[in-house]
Amino acid sequence: MSRPKPHTVEAPPLQVDEWLNASAPIDLAGLRGKVVLLYAFQMLCPGCLAHGLPQAERVHRMFREDDVAVIGLHTVFEHHDVTGPAALRAFTQEYRWSFPIGVDRPAPDGNIPMTMRDYALGGTPSLVLLDRRGHIRLHHLGSIDDLALGSAIGRLLEEGAEIGGGAGPAASGPARMRDAARMPAWRRRPSRGSAAGPRRSAGTAPVRFRKG
Repeated sequence: MSRPKPHTVEAPPLQVDEWLNASAPIDLAGLRGKVVLLYAFQMLCPGCLAHGLPQAERVHRMFREDDVAVIGLHTVFEHHDVTGPAALRAFTQEYRWSFPIGVDRPAPDGNIPMTMRDYALGGTPSLVLLDRRGHIRLHHLGSIDDLALGSAIGRLLEEGAEIGGGAGPAASGPARMRDAARMPAWRRRPSRGSAAGPRRSAGTAPVRFRKG
C-alpha cells in the first residue's frame, strides 16, 4: 500500500545503534539536497531478499551519489535471536550489498524497533522516499515496480532542479531503471550479489506519488 504524504512532513531522525558500509554515522540532516531512499528490511523476510534489497542495490548503483542516497534499515521485529548485528554483517558480506545499512535501535518497551515505530512502518519490505528538503513524499509497504520507483525518483530530482538543487545534465537513473524493468526475469540480478532478481507480485499496489 502506498500512502502519499504532504511535502511539509519532515522525516524523523534515524535511531540507529550500528552502521555497516558507512565510515561514520549517517544523519538525515546531512543529506539535505539529495533525494533519499530509505529501505526497511529483515534478513529472514523473503520479499526483502527477492525484491527489496536487490532493488535498493540497483538504485544505489544507477543514480549519482550527489543526487540520490540509498539507506538500508535492518528493522527486526521477529526472530531476534538469529538476526543480530553479527549475523547482519555476515549477510551483508555474503550478498555484497554496497549501500549503507543501519541497525534499527530496539525499543525498551516492545518488539517494534524505534525508527520503525517513528515512521509508522507496517512491515517489511518498506520504503520511504524523501525529497531534497528531507520531507516524506512516498511511504510504501511491499514490492514496488522498478519503473514506478524510477519515475518517482526522477520527479523529485526534477523538483530539485526547479528550486536550484540541480539534478545534473541528464539523470540517467530513471531510464536505466526502465531498462532493468524490461529485462527478462533471468537477467534481473544485482551485478554483485543476490541470485534472486526482482519479482513483481500480482498484488502489488499502484504507486500514488504526490508532486510538491
